[in-house]
Amino acid sequence: MASAAEQLAANINFGALAKAEELKRRIWFTLGALIVYRLGTYIPLPGIDPEALRQSFQNASGGVLGLFNMFSGGAVERMAIFALNIMPYISASIIIQLLTSVMPTLETLKKEGESGRKVLNQYTRYLTVFLAVFQSWGIAVGLQSSGSIVRDPGLFFVISTVITLTGGTMFLMWLGEQITARGIGNGASLIIFAGIVANLPSAIAGTLELGRQGAISTPLILLVLVMAVAVIYFVVFMERAQRRLLINYPKRQVGNRMYEGQTSFLPLKLNTSGVIPPIFASSLLLLPATVASFQATQGGTGIVATLTAYLSHGRPAYVILYAALIAFFTFFYTAVVFNPQETADNLKKHGGFIPGIRPGERTAEYIDRILTRITVIGAAYLVLICLIPEILVSYAALPFYFGGTSLLIVVSVTMDTIAQVHGHLLAHQYEGLVKKAKLRGARRR
Repeated sequence: MASAAEQLAANINFGALAKAEELKRRIWFTLGALIVYRLGTYIPLPGIDPEALRQSFQNASGGVLGLFNMFSGGAVERMAIFALNIMPYISASIIIQLLTSVMPTLETLKKEGESGRKVLNQYTRYLTVFLAVFQSWGIAVGLQSSGSIVRDPGLFFVISTVITLTGGTMFLMWLGEQITARGIGNGASLIIFAGIVANLPSAIAGTLELGRQGAISTPLILLVLVMAVAVIYFVVFMERAQRRLLINYPKRQVGNRMYEGQTSFLPLKLNTSGVIPPIFASSLLLLPATVASFQATQGGTGIVATLTAYLSHGRPAYVILYAALIAFFTFFYTAVVFNPQETADNLKKHGGFIPGIRPGERTAEYIDRILTRITVIGAAYLVLICLIPEILVSYAALPFYFGGTSLLIVVSVTMDTIAQVHGHLLAHQYEGLVKKAKLRGARRR
């Protein structure tokens, strides 16, 4: 017999969506926030020559700046007020989470619950400001060194650029938090998602134009399209894959009533970290190269030019570092969001146990061993999805929007958003059923 949740899920339709006023308000708020974000990507920095910027960006668009431009929704090539996007905030989150694992003070804050999380969030905001100031200063200096992009170079331009770009990042951080709290959730991910999807039609049109001109062969375009469909299918399959651990609950007596033992499952996702590792890895690769790319394209030499060359797409150093960072953050983020010891303690507290495994420490070790094994598969899946398309895109000179990272972000965020909408619909329908039951009970009285 289907459970109540399954029955509710089967009854989800557009009629239920039309009646869910709270969900509609959240959707409209999210759409409005994303429109504000997209408008900001078209507002350029003051004192910039657009034509000189366009020519300079074309020379560097095949490297790190091209990937940065994809995440920012085209704001980099226009040098808009949201050019830094939300990447400094993501980088700050990475650093704080790393420090939480090695600093006892931060680890204590993490265990304090809501109050501790608020303090950690505040530390993340302060670090975001610092990183945004550093990156925006680097961009301002890089723009001035070009000699033609900035109409009136000087200290005033540097200060105004730092204030504008840092303010843009802080506004996007606030906007993402508002989408998470008042919208349909996943604020930071939705901002990156909106930037990628907004430029996807122009990327497809540009690729087809290259095919018409003969710059890209028709079989290669067909291969990329087939690959994109296969990647999407594979991502959906892997994101839904999970290892289910059998949990038994013994018979228990409450008062004079004896309740039979129950059986449930502990689901362990194959990819517990989701889309976070590729985003974290990309943001860390972008952080040291933000300034370097602008200077190297203007004839820079030495360490700056060498760094930019080694971090170009398709180069062995980039591929190895990108794969290593993805694998590292897959294990790291899984360890952050899932604590086997805490899970084992909760099972023991409620009388649950895994058949054949002693409750407590042995259960924690067993869960940790299973989680480690499936995380190896999850890390290999993420590396495969992100690297193979990236290498093909690099050697075939296709837009970054056809890369594995972009497809993974789009598909994963879409699935998460649909799950959020389903959750709100289920809550709305459940509330409706409760109200109807109360009315029937009142009429019977």
